[in-house]
Amino acid sequence: MKILYHHRTKAADGMSVHIRELTAALKAEGADILMCGPGGDKGATQALSAGEGDGKGLKDRLPKPLYELAEFFYSAPAFLRLRKAYQEYKPDFVYERHNVLFLAGAWLKKVTGAPFILEVNAPLYKERLANEGFAFKSLAKWSEEAAWRAADYVLPVTQVLAKDVEAAGVPRDKIVVIHNGANPAFLADVDAGPVREKYGLQGKTVLGFMGFVRPWHGLDRVIRFLAAEGRSDLHLFIVGGGPARDGLEALAAELGVSDQTTFAGVVQRDAAAAHVAAFDIALQPAVTPYASPLKLFEYMGLGKAIIAPDTDNIKEILSSDENARLFRSEDFDDFIAQLKVLCDDAGLRARLGAGARAAILDNDRTWAGNARRVLALGEDLVQKKRAKG
Repeated sequence: MKILYHHRTKAADGMSVHIRELTAALKAEGADILMCGPGGDKGATQALSAGEGDGKGLKDRLPKPLYELAEFFYSAPAFLRLRKAYQEYKPDFVYERHNVLFLAGAWLKKVTGAPFILEVNAPLYKERLANEGFAFKSLAKWSEEAAWRAADYVLPVTQVLAKDVEAAGVPRDKIVVIHNGANPAFLADVDAGPVREKYGLQGKTVLGFMGFVRPWHGLDRVIRFLAAEGRSDLHLFIVGGGPARDGLEALAAELGVSDQTTFAGVVQRDAAAAHVAAFDIALQPAVTPYASPLKLFEYMGLGKAIIAPDTDNIKEILSSDENARLFRSEDFDDFIAQLKVLCDDAGLRARLGAGARAAILDNDRTWAGNARRVLALGEDLVQKKRAKG
């Protein structure tokens, strides 16, 4: 099956990881893929980074109204590039990673009738409106919903997000939820010894977090927990960089627990599983309410005892005391209480970790499984197109 994969992603972060994991899994399932977007296949090959970019981009240099118009009108050259690729490559279907103010895929569908699958990772209009606002709110909202309605299938990453898609007028039978997944490296028997030795974690109960570290993740709670417990056997191990790192290091120094906190910085994908393998307790202290956190599936694949909030999107994947320890969302005291239980009970950690790994395998929450789901939808569109003649 031939897939034209379209995106507007330059970032070397979780978006890049998502692109490379899905496309690699699709190729492993036998698909042929042509990447169409900024930098061609760069999104599937570039090294990960904790930075926000080099220097000031167009967004920083232009007034908000001009930048939003530039975003919207970028759809025109993107459409021309996409149409050219479609005509030359003749794919079975087009797969697009959604972005707000981005209508190239929808326009291609309208002009050519190309089978069109749209992946939606966030309600980007609502998210950006809340965080920074829009100069042209109506245009942004219309563009997002128009793109969703144009697709033959819309693939939100959670049932929570699916409700937003349905509310925008997309028929329920065109909405297929596909959560994120784990790749084979996180399902293997990984030796944690070398990483534990490198960072001096032998004999410690390791509280681990992997990902881009932002203030809202709430890792300051864990540092305060270490200081309050006064237990030298507990150690916080943060794998990743981001804007919260400096503040967390300063807090650890202020509270006298710098020797119980380790910041490994950004590690590339080929080393990520070995670092997570060193965790005893995998931390998801906070989550956006519609997200499908990639780290969660990787924690599960390696059989880690997870602590996470009891939000609806998390409960789509985890069940408290079966495969995780869930705490009442936004309840700091309950988070600490549940974390303390996990720190004190190695048997519970082992049971929950085994349950988490079983949940991944039993439900095929893997990138390979996701690729098979996407290919099945693509085959359905191919058959419908043939039936129409």
